[in-house]
Amino acid sequence: MKHVKPRDKSPLTWLAVTVLLLSVIGAALWVPLYARTQPKLGPFPFFYWYQLLLVPVVAIASWLCYLMLRPSRAKDTPSGPTLPGGPFHAGQENAR
Repeated sequence: MKHVKPRDKSPLTWLAVTVLLLSVIGAALWVPLYARTQPKLGPFPFFYWYQLLLVPVVAIASWLCYLMLRPSRAKDTPSGPTLPGGPFHAGQENAR
């Protein structure tokens, strides 16, 4: 597994990731924001549907942060087609 140095990205990218993650974590941890029953969505008070809505929001925010911090793929991919004698030789496909 290839490890990525934390300083491969610009400080602006790290700031954006920090703000995005702190905002969704703060939205979940700031209880007075959602400690109420009104407005209701059907039979569900605000507390429940806010928490259920926050789950996909946090997942999407985490995915966006991952996309911003992942290493670029240009240097990881080979420049041409895979030729015989590459990572697997003939007859070794099932060797794992």
